[in-house]
Amino acid sequence: MTKDRIDIVQKYFEENNFVQSNIESFDSFVDWRLQKLVDELKEAVPAVIPPEAEEVKFVFGNVRIEKPSLIEADGAKRVILPAEARMRDLTYAATIYLEISLIIDGKERERQEVKIMDLPVMLKSKYCYLYGLSREELINAGEDPYDTGGYFIINGTERALVLLEDLASNQIFVHTEKSGPITHTARVFSASSLYKIPHIIERGKDGIFLVSFAGNKKIPATVLFKALGYTKDSSIPSLIGIDDEDIMINIINGAEVKNEEEGQEVIAKEMAMLIPREQKLQKVQYIINNLLLPHIGMKSEDRTRKAIFIGRMIKKLLLLKQGKIQADDKDHYMNKRVRMAGDLLEDLFRANLKVLVGDMLYIFQRGVRRGKVLTIPSIVRTKLPTQRVKSALATGNWTGNRQGVSQRLERDNALATLSHLQRVSSLLEATRESFEARQLHPTHWGRLCPLESPEGKQIGLRKNLALLATITPELKEENISDNFQTLQHLGLRRIE
Repeated sequence: MTKDRIDIVQKYFEENNFVQSNIESFDSFVDWRLQKLVDELKEAVPAVIPPEAEEVKFVFGNVRIEKPSLIEADGAKRVILPAEARMRDLTYAATIYLEISLIIDGKERERQEVKIMDLPVMLKSKYCYLYGLSREELINAGEDPYDTGGYFIINGTERALVLLEDLASNQIFVHTEKSGPITHTARVFSASSLYKIPHIIERGKDGIFLVSFAGNKKIPATVLFKALGYTKDSSIPSLIGIDDEDIMINIINGAEVKNEEEGQEVIAKEMAMLIPREQKLQKVQYIINNLLLPHIGMKSEDRTRKAIFIGRMIKKLLLLKQGKIQADDKDHYMNKRVRMAGDLLEDLFRANLKVLVGDMLYIFQRGVRRGKVLTIPSIVRTKLPTQRVKSALATGNWTGNRQGVSQRLERDNALATLSHLQRVSSLLEATRESFEARQLHPTHWGRLCPLESPEGKQIGLRKNLALLATITPELKEENISDNFQTLQHLGLRRIE
């Protein structure tokens, strides 16, 4: 039996790398997430346009990536291997090209594929020259055949990305408050491709449910339901789907609101908007469509599903109040997500893509003021995003004011290197007590090492993956749709 176990573990490591999950995450980022980010952006419209034109816009097309290369001082372009990048203090990076079209009055004036940035490449990923090489080929390339890869080379220095442990998005967490005017709360971190917005529903001692999101504080739930289109009082209990006296208290509290517009006006009043009525309603509708539960959708037709989701949040909160369920355990690993290299680079690339487009529009508009329509290659400054991405990986200063995301790879010994590439860091502050977050949880079994954690203020917040742990990467939209169809065939019904 023991020999069988040894054989299985040996077979596992023959077929899998210790850092396989992180490499797969980077591959998914380059393969399809880059294109997804560009597709989200779609187009950019300059504020200043030539006087003879009515409409000017830049449309973004396909992304193409070349494998790492080096341009020497004499202008010659050639392949660069990681060993050379280490020795010559160079960055091991691939070039990203983007197709940009200039559309003037509905006609395509120019289309060019331009270089937008150099992206550092993870060693042993699909876009690295070491991918799929045999032991002998790796030795000939100047590499240690036992090296796992999974790190970057920036200015000749090996840099590893520390995986981040975060609370799961788009899941409802309910909690009982020990003191104060609030008795119970339901929270959800609603995350779409553009926003990550915390939403809180609080139940006061008077039984009123108050919704807070995106700077909009304590909006009565009944008012929000009516602003979303559920104007009949009789429809609210069916949205929540549970019997409780609090529901009737909330219906009576919002009885004076009769239609959608009145509900939206109450929200505008809560937000202290001092603008004309039409503009007020437009602004509230924009907030409801874009900032309220953006993970459900950002169109006016998604309002029904948003109301259903708020009903679900209230139902879970009432079940907790009635003692039928327990408060959610935030430290349970079912409620956590580990953000890998692909997720971290996606955040960085999204921010820098916006910077690149903003800079592009600025140069174009400056040209228009001088009476020129500049060509696409002359308005794209490649060095700007390249330097910003390189700087983030070289210093560890990431978007969202996070620090220490990228660290110099420990090479004290082989085990220190492996440990560093398996490191998982929590977003909680090390100076806070957070006893429960630091404790070993039963769900860490088989996922995180129960022993390896530093002494001192980081204890329990900085963890390491277990040797046999693998993390499933993010799925493409079409894969998610296929999975939904399979579930529907098995009898699951969609909420309509």
